[in-house]
Amino acid sequence: MANPSIRIRQPVALKVVNRAGAAARRCGLRPFRLSPERILENARRASGFEVRDPMFREGVERLVHGLETHARLSTFGRLAARGTVQRSADSRSRVERALTEHPEIGDEEVRAPVFIVGMPRSGTTILHALLHLDRDHRAPLSWECLLPHPAPNPDDYEDNDRIETVRREFDQIFRLVPDFRRKHYMTADSPQECVGITALNFTSFQYVAMAWLPEYLDWFAKVDQIENLRWHRRFLQFLQSGGVPSRRWLMKSPVHLMRLRPLFEVYPDARVIVTHRHPVDVVPSVGSLISSMRSFYSDHEDTPRTAREQLLTWADYFARFLHDRRELDREEQMVDVFFDDFVEDQMSVVDAIYARFGWDLRPEDRLRMERFLQQERRGKHGVHEYSLDRMGTTRAEIENEYAHYLNFLETQR
Repeated sequence: MANPSIRIRQPVALKVVNRAGAAARRCGLRPFRLSPERILENARRASGFEVRDPMFREGVERLVHGLETHARLSTFGRLAARGTVQRSADSRSRVERALTEHPEIGDEEVRAPVFIVGMPRSGTTILHALLHLDRDHRAPLSWECLLPHPAPNPDDYEDNDRIETVRREFDQIFRLVPDFRRKHYMTADSPQECVGITALNFTSFQYVAMAWLPEYLDWFAKVDQIENLRWHRRFLQFLQSGGVPSRRWLMKSPVHLMRLRPLFEVYPDARVIVTHRHPVDVVPSVGSLISSMRSFYSDHEDTPRTAREQLLTWADYFARFLHDRRELDREEQMVDVFFDDFVEDQMSVVDAIYARFGWDLRPEDRLRMERFLQQERRGKHGVHEYSLDRMGTTRAEIENEYAHYLNFLETQR
């Protein structure tokens, strides 16, 4: 029988906070309640600017509604979620003020950006970090997405107070969720996924990883992704307006699977790297990762429920991807990477990508990549353990839901 949840090992102080909050709720109190009106007003005061984007405002409202009605947040989780939501709103407001006061930022060119696209747990994160070591590439970093304003400049790009702030916060996460480091590579100055950018628009899968938000997830699947990616492009323009040089942006998100057509609409000259791994290996790994993250925010996380949600969600996203890929006929702008090949010889896969797109890899950048692979060898922080049984699903169920994708894989090898 599947376990009901993946429990994190909570420090004593966190347990005390959650128990005190539970007692307060039994007495009719609602500590750290989230309010969209208050969040937006706080952001306006923090930035001196009011964001009037309807998508942004609706996203705030729908997210807060989900956190209040479905997520069953613990007291600590509620406090952490409120801080995350408020900081995203504050950061977006500050960026929007800069874009409004300096309309010339909208003239910044974003040329031939690279997008790494593939199901979670298929090697996208390490490939992103690896290609970022090429000096021709620039990826948005974790700290840039969390604390983007002012736009980074060459003088303090690698050493500033914002980096130290985010580094301390990540260290705290690793202490509170001891097994997270085994499941996901993340540092303050490592490349960030596009979910960190769209989080500032409040139309992002990032929030789904935080909590059980079924209504928000359904809304996100139907939202105008062209508009969402237009914000994404404006954010890149803002970041590069600070003067940090780059030849091409290097982006990454599994979520782009569900919006390949909008991606090429907004970035017609994009290059897309698609990673592939058998869904039987991916689904339980994704379920395990997201379940452990949700247990950071809630004491009522249900692992089999999360695993089934992820099974169906990514099956839907892949169906969209396959449909769009057939119709778009952009194969000259795309390259496929297979997880087993990447695990066996990462640099051979890198060479194949560079050959496909006609890029040159300088010897010194190759050396940096090889050193990174030695330093971040697989299993360095422990082994991520998961199983189909613990996720409450079976191989047959996964293969049935991903039958079209599995047929596609057969034609690609």
